[in-house]
Amino acid sequence: MQVSSSLSIERVDAGEAECILPELAALLHACVHDGASIGFILPFGIEDAAGFWRGTILPALVSGGRILFIARQGGALAGSVQLVVDTPPNQPHRVEASKLLVDPAFRRRGIARALMGALEGEARSLGRSLITLDTRTGDRAEPLYAALGFSVAGIIPGYCRDPFHDHLDATTVMYKRL
Repeated sequence: MQVSSSLSIERVDAGEAECILPELAALLHACVHDGASIGFILPFGIEDAAGFWRGTILPALVSGGRILFIARQGGALAGSVQLVVDTPPNQPHRVEASKLLVDPAFRRRGIARALMGALEGEARSLGRSLITLDTRTGDRAEPLYAALGFSVAGIIPGYCRDPFHDHLDATTVMYKRL
């Protein structure tokens, strides 16, 4: 999907993801080092980032449990987001948005919004009627999700460790009905 003359959003399968693994690892590494609360803490090396994609995401892409979208701007990998479709049998109507990443060098250009638009379109095409996600309370992404129509379900205190400091942050659980 071409978003602008230099921004494109692509759905990437496991084989394609494996081919761009170094780029995906660099994207994750940059976001974690910029303070993104996405499940990792420092120290976090490029090998750790590659290991996450190789050991967790590639198998989920192969099994069909996740769908990966990437954003390219001017040919460079600028961001990614994952749609978790592997939900329990009592939740066939729901999907989860996971690991929205935008390289710090590409922020404030509409990339996150475009990625979330592709994710939402895919959820609709799959017949899903609910998207859920969680984000660190007060994080930069929280206002974006609200602007995209997500509502706050609640806040869980002490949910995750801050990537830089030894303290626990709250998370905001959000949802959007399609």
